[in-house]
Amino acid sequence: MKYLALVLAMLALSACKEEAAQDTSAVPLTAGAVGHYCQMDLLEHPGPKAQAHLGGLPGAPLFFSQVRDVVAYMRMPEQSHEVLAVWVNDMGAQGATWAVPGAANWIAAQDATYVVGSRVVGGMGAPELVPFSAPTDAVEFARMNGGEVMRLDEIPDNAVLAPVALTGDADDPDYENRLRALSKELGE
Repeated sequence: MKYLALVLAMLALSACKEEAAQDTSAVPLTAGAVGHYCQMDLLEHPGPKAQAHLGGLPGAPLFFSQVRDVVAYMRMPEQSHEVLAVWVNDMGAQGATWAVPGAANWIAAQDATYVVGSRVVGGMGAPELVPFSAPTDAVEFARMNGGEVMRLDEIPDNAVLAPVALTGDADDPDYENRLRALSKELGE
């Protein structure tokens, strides 16, 4: 009987406890926002950005310099916290440009239509997934810049998880010579 009374008391206490839901609303992009992976100022990089809200970590979301990066983050199995919400810049929004994608034109990642495999690169120099709220805007962007129009769950893993050869590296015939010269310079 004592045990039953204890259980009932615990249930009553837990029923009284008000659980506040974590706010996962999109946060406006500010000068203080830095990329999760690169820790660089997001406003210094062109192209669409993303933010992810994680369970148990209220407050500031993780910001990403490229949409490609947040999709990769969502697909990595070793995450320590549940991803509650992901927001991406709507590149079809009024005033959104590649240089200034917008501070408050966020759309839910799962609701966006993406252009995958276009000729454009994101803020960190890797191929970018370009999000739009209107599928017609995505189709027009793909017509002008190449790529395929897809929904989030259709984007193949190799579009976000595969290694990327950045321009100016190994394709540059003088790259190795510059590296050797720099190594000698640092060794002196």
